[in-house]
Amino acid sequence: MDKIEVKYTASNGAVIPEYKTAGAAGADVYAYLPQGSVTIKSGKFAMIPTGVFYEIPMGYEIQVRPRSGLAFKNGITVLNSPGTIDSDYRGELKILLINFGEQDFTINNGDRIAQIIISSVVQAEFSAAESLSKTERGEGGFGSTGV
Repeated sequence: MDKIEVKYTASNGAVIPEYKTAGAAGADVYAYLPQGSVTIKSGKFAMIPTGVFYEIPMGYEIQVRPRSGLAFKNGITVLNSPGTIDSDYRGELKILLINFGEQDFTINNGDRIAQIIISSVVQAEFSAAESLSKTERGEGGFGSTGV
């Protein structure tokens, strides 16, 4: 498995993301709530701090994704999934969570709230064209290839 260095700084007491297994693609991210818990009411969302700041190498991004257990058991997911953290951002990683569950959900300091993936980035060079090539699908959009 390839590895790259991602530098970080962290607030006092913040938990650094970690991979739970040798084959894990995502590193778990933890809530940093030293001032107290946050409750997300059913149908509402909240920005949850992590207390961690990154220096992502140019040509890479951090993708923020939901934790499957939180989604399955409680209806908690990342609202802007996947969230993108660009290589030139130096602010704190904050996780935008939404509660699709039927019950209010409380997040405590140190709870695992999301996972992050480090991914390479390719920037496009957009070029205007008189027309686009034809395909079998053509302009067929949502649901055009079946359910």
